[in-house]
Formats: sequence, C-alpha cells, structure tokens
Amino acid sequence: MTGKPATPLLDTVDTPADLRRLKPTELRQLSDELRQEMISAVGSTGGHLGSGLGVVELTVAIHYVFNTPDDRLIWDVGHQAYPHKIITGRRDRIRTLRQGGGLSGFTKRDESEYDPFGAAHSSTSISAGLGFAIANKLAGTPGKAIAVIGDGAMSAGMAYEAMNNAEAAGNRLVVILNDNDMSIAPPVGGLSGYLARLVSSAQFLGLRELARKFARRLPAPLHRAAKKTDEFARGMAMGGTLFEELGFYYVGPIDGHDLDQLVPVLTNVRDAAEGPCLVHVVTQKGKGYAPAEAAADKYHGVQKFDVITGEQTKSAGGPPSYTNVFAKALMAEAARDETICAITAAMPSGTGLDKFAAAYPDRSFDVGIAEQHAVTFAAGLAAQGMRPFCAIYSTFLQRAYDQVVHDVAIQNLPVRFAIDRAGLVGADGATHAGSFDVTYLATLPNFVVMAAADEAELVHMTHTAACYDDGPIAFRYPRGNGTGVPLPETPERLAIGKGRIVRGHDKGGSKIALLSLGTRLAESLKAADQLEAKGLSTTVADLRFAKPLDSELIRRLIATHEVVVTIEEGAIGGLGAHVLTLASDEGLTDGGLKIRTLRLPDVFQDQDSPDKQYDQAGLNAAGIVDTVLKALRHNSAGVEEARA
Repeated sequence: MTGKPATPLLDTVDTPADLRRLKPTELRQLSDELRQEMISAVGSTGGHLGSGLGVVELTVAIHYVFNTPDDRLIWDVGHQAYPHKIITGRRDRIRTLRQGGGLSGFTKRDESEYDPFGAAHSSTSISAGLGFAIANKLAGTPGKAIAVIGDGAMSAGMAYEAMNNAEAAGNRLVVILNDNDMSIAPPVGGLSGYLARLVSSAQFLGLRELARKFARRLPAPLHRAAKKTDEFARGMAMGGTLFEELGFYYVGPIDGHDLDQLVPVLTNVRDAAEGPCLVHVVTQKGKGYAPAEAAADKYHGVQKFDVITGEQTKSAGGPPSYTNVFAKALMAEAARDETICAITAAMPSGTGLDKFAAAYPDRSFDVGIAEQHAVTFAAGLAAQGMRPFCAIYSTFLQRAYDQVVHDVAIQNLPVRFAIDRAGLVGADGATHAGSFDVTYLATLPNFVVMAAADEAELVHMTHTAACYDDGPIAFRYPRGNGTGVPLPETPERLAIGKGRIVRGHDKGGSKIALLSLGTRLAESLKAADQLEAKGLSTTVADLRFAKPLDSELIRRLIATHEVVVTIEEGAIGGLGAHVLTLASDEGLTDGGLKIRTLRLPDVFQDQDSPDKQYDQAGLNAAGIVDTVLKALRHNSAGVEEARA
C-alpha cells in the first residue's frame, strides 16, 4: 500500500517564523522547492529571474538565522527579492508580480512588514541599514540590520560613504556582500582591478604556488582542504586590506549555495560580540535553472517564458525601439566627428551604448553604478574639447543632480544628456519612472531641453546635440518601440528653441491650440480629430523644446485661439509651468484666454502597462478632449454670468 506523498515543505512555510521551526537538514529541500516556485511564477509574469535564483539559499539562511522582521533585512536594488517575498506571506500573490494592482518587482514598505525599506535604485542598503541599526541602539532595542548588497552595487561611492560611518552601529549591523561577479554589466573600475591585482600579485601567487605543490602531494581530502584554505586566504587578504580598514570584521568568502556553510557562519555573525561584520558570499546568478545558467546575462530580466525549455515569449515585431534609434544615430555622428564619445553608468545594453562600444571602444566608457562620477567625468571631457554624450535613464540621472548643476550648468559646459526611459515605464513602477527630468533640468540656467515626439525627431535631436557647443543640452525619449515613422537619411539640425506646427496654423481661424512636448503628440493629434468632429477647429504644435521656449510661436497661438492646452509626459513644474510663467510675465491672458496644463498627476503612480498608466493620468486623447470641453464650458458660463 502506497502512502500519501509528503507535503512540500514550502506549503508549510508562510512566514519566517514557520521557516525557523524546520530542522537544519530540511533547509536544502525547502530551498529547492522555493527555487522551483520562483521559476514557475516568473515564467508566468516575466521579471528579474537570475538574481533571485542566485540568492535562494542565502534568503532561506538569513530568515532562518535572524529574527525577521524584528531584525531588519534590507535588499539592495530589490531585483533579488522574489524568494524573500514568497516566504514572507506573499506566495499567494507572487503571480501578480509587476502587474497592475499586484506585487512590486522591488521591496516596498507598504507591501509587507518584512520590507522595512523600499528599494529599486542601487547602493542604498548599507546607509539604510546603518539608520535602522543606530535607531535600535539609541532606543535600546535588540534588533539588528542586515544589508544585502551586490558586487555591482559596491562600485557606487554611496556604499563606501555608509561603510565609513558604520563603526558606530557596533554589532547591530551586518553587511552581506553578494558576489556573483555579474552586475548587469561586467564589474568595472578601480575596485575590481585592485582586488584582481592583489590576488594575482607575484608575492601572493608565489606563496600560492608553493602551497599548491605541497598540497598535490597530500591525500585527496587534505588536498581539498588546502584548496579551501587558499580561497579563505584570498578572502582575508581582500577583506583585511579594504573592508577591515573601514571598521568591518570581514568573514569570507563563503559558498552562498552551501547551507552547511551559510547557517553556522551567519549564526556566528549574529552572535558576534562587537563591531559591524561584512560577510562575503559567493553566488551564481541564475543558479539551479539550466537556461539561466547558460545565458550570457543569466536571465537578468525576462519576458514570460516556457519553464521547461526556458524559451521566452517573443515580443511582437514592429518599429525599432527608441533606444536602438538613438544608438544608431549616435554611431553615425561619431563616424563624422572623432571628438564624440559616450558614457554610461552600468547600463550599456539598456542605453544602446553596447553597440556604440563595439564600433568605437576607445570612445566608450562604462563607469559602473556611479552616475555622479559619470556626469563630472563628462564635464571634464567637455572642458578639454571632447563632445561627450552621457546616456543615463531619467530616473538614474536624478542621482547626479548636484553634479549636473555645479559641474555642468554653472560652468556652461557642452555635455550632451541622452535621457532614456523618459515618462512612465510600466512594470518597473514609480521607482523607475522618468517623471521629473524636464522639471529639474529646465529650471537650470544655460540648459537646452528637448523632447522627441517620435523616432525621426530623436535622430534630429541627436544630431542637434552633437552640433551644439554653447552649453549643456539634453534630449529625452521613452522606453519601448517607436511609432514607425520613416527615419531620415540625413538628420536635420534643429533651430534651438523653435517648435513646429503639425496641424492647422498659427494665423487665426482655430478655436483650440494643443501644445505638445514629447511623444504625447500622437494622442494630441487623435484629440484634434475628435474635436474637429465636434466642430471645434484645432491647431496642434510640437514645441520640441521645453527650454528655451518658442515664445514667438506660443504668443501667436495664444493670441489666435480661445483655449490653449499644454500636454507633456512629466511632473508639475515642466512645460506647462514655463508656458504659464511666460503668459503671466507678458500679460498674455488678460483678454480672457483659458490655458490648461496636462501633465503627470502629483502622485507616484503604481506599476501597470504604460498605456494604462497614461490613461490613469489623463494623458490620452480622451483626457485632452475632456479638458478642452471643460474649459469651453467654463468660458461660456463666464460669458453668461457677465451678461447677467
């Protein structure tokens, strides 16, 4: 008689408290089940797979050893937090990842008490963990803070700023360096090179070779032990000369997939009497799923996929992406001009600069997760006569705002900012939305700020930026595919601060003027069709520039139309605010003109498809039409009231 199949251990674990009731010998089985659950879930939703697969055992070990949520676990970036979500009461929602109304793809404070700090941008975990640790110290409460940070995130200066102050936390702070030797782009820069030089130095290698010759003569068990001793020695050399100088007690490197190592080491660290600890854990991104292990990017970010084969759902064909259009346009500019160079901050494929780097390796620079350095580095290049393009996502450029102001704008240096992922970005949600760049750049003296309405305009703006040497210039464009307009064979150098009439004219005879900036132009044209169908003649302008404004065109449109509406894919303080300031300063609304501004709402919008996000924001044809009709009704009511 066959007994019932055993209940999967994962079915018995809803929270870490359940996990801590398991025997140590059961953790391996739980980890295997957790890995399979994650693969199944991400197969149906898409998302960040490889990083989560790499920390399954580490996640289990941390929650097993530490008393979460009283001990605060902070994941840097959050790409790797899916297994954490599954065993912290969210398994029943894990197949809603990155969907409207579903779980965030990152950690999020209002989602769970096990997410004490929201993440999505890199290199914040140690600073946040230090805050939790010091707060507990001051309050006299026993909780610890555990910050898990990847080797790629350790290239950012903020991590070292935090570590430099960490000694005050004492043993309440534990930093776990998750070393998978694979951030989104290969590790770069001085830190990586320093560690490599250290372990490959003649002195170190000489000692190692002597040890190896001796070890080869030993029986097999002792030979294996000697190999582990060699790995430990290398770790102590690296930690002792770097992390211990910053006040950390260094432990490692240890195998991040070996629970027999992880649990006792973390237990010892938990019980350490004094000082902050750094545990160096070596993991394999994509661990345990053959297609991910075999992929060059270890399935860092994936579409929905077949769990058996690993084959990802192919996105529908269509026009090239804005990113690829920019990359091709920049390469064409570089072919004409040897002073053009390109800089990215650990996002070569995301910005398209991997293609540029393949063609022009000597003029391409990936500085790692170091946006502040990227901007000032570009400023130095510009000051010495180069024409640098700094290609950074809108949301990540925020990290370098002081450098944009102080090192670029005040000195009026001709750095070109190619701002990818402008506007709303869909599944990545509020942390990655490009909502603020027009506002924070157009407020700066000396800046030129452009927004591409389509991919042809992006080609023109790339060329315009390449030709502009009078100061800093930025152009923004969204994530995803273009509109399918033909790309120009020869790019046009746009007149700085000049827009264009796309429909109608600025000489009177129209009732409505729609002033668009960026890719909402397509929705503005749809709105114009609907307004015309209602008998309301409509002019549509693509302003192209948020700064300097085409003040002459705006004046003419204001003078010849009854209602003027600005439309943009950015936060309050952008194009609409600048147009209103112009109108106010020059008294252009004194005759009863109605100006309305359409922009992103003053909230952080949650994840959803970009189309749904823009619908929610009212930045679609229906929203534009509704705004116009309300303004006209308001006008009519005002006229009737005056007559009465």
